[in-house]
Amino acid sequence: MKTNDNVLIETSFSHLPLFKRGKVRDIYQLDAHLLIVATDRISVFDVVLPTGIPKKGKVLTALSEFWFRQLAHLVPSHFVTTDITEMGKELAPYADVLSGRSMMVRKAHPLPVECVVRSYLAGWAWKEYQNTGRLLEVTVPRGLRECEKLPEPVFTPATKAPSGHDLNIPLSQMTELIGEDISKEIIEKSISLFKEASDYALRRGVIIADTKFEWGILEDSLILIDEIFTPDSSRFWPLEGYRPGRPQPSLDKQYIRDYLEATGWDKTPPGPSLPGEVVKKTTEKYLEVCRTLTGRNLS
Repeated sequence: MKTNDNVLIETSFSHLPLFKRGKVRDIYQLDAHLLIVATDRISVFDVVLPTGIPKKGKVLTALSEFWFRQLAHLVPSHFVTTDITEMGKELAPYADVLSGRSMMVRKAHPLPVECVVRSYLAGWAWKEYQNTGRLLEVTVPRGLRECEKLPEPVFTPATKAPSGHDLNIPLSQMTELIGEDISKEIIEKSISLFKEASDYALRRGVIIADTKFEWGILEDSLILIDEIFTPDSSRFWPLEGYRPGRPQPSLDKQYIRDYLEATGWDKTPPGPSLPGEVVKKTTEKYLEVCRTLTGRNLS
């Protein structure tokens, strides 16, 4: 294991074959399933930073489990369990490391697109709106302000780049990549998930401005994979104090994006180290949104 000040940066298990090491997650082959281990690594502007965020992996796991269960009536997912005792005896020696940050999932064939649903003009959406008055092919009313709510959620797909930056693509390109029928199903289900989760979060004082989904195919059926509605994949804002016309306080990794933008970093590897105060504040934001949405206190 590679740790830094009690932050888990990288895992290795002698009896488990490594399937893939992503920007944040280490994935292992587990018989017919996969074991996803959420480390404390953080990726910003598609670059993994050298500084980890304490408890981050546990927050991602807790939130993903919560949402997979909460939204299971809308769409099936790859989620099986987060209980180490249900994952096989071979994991028992690693229980201390795996507990709270591991998920056993069904192995699906990932689709080569990231599916973003946006309900507010923030980040890329705000820049695109200022430049073109549209969001890709979607016409948006004139005169909207930064962080203003859109009339309806907008679906904007992107490529899944193995390295470098993901690129937003038109719907026609997504259709070419994965087919028309599956594209329509993904759009419908992504927006349905977003609306239900957004309504739930609003009742608890959190705005979900936008989020990213990943989908896969298992036994010829579409299933939700990866993570869902976490501070890594979503823009979370406190409802209290929300005012369009300016950037909003965040409960996600936008806080780190803003810090790095101010440093003048050119967004190319290697990423800079984060100061202690930025790390501490990021952990607090992740823990707060997890506690608010799930009722679980991981601190």
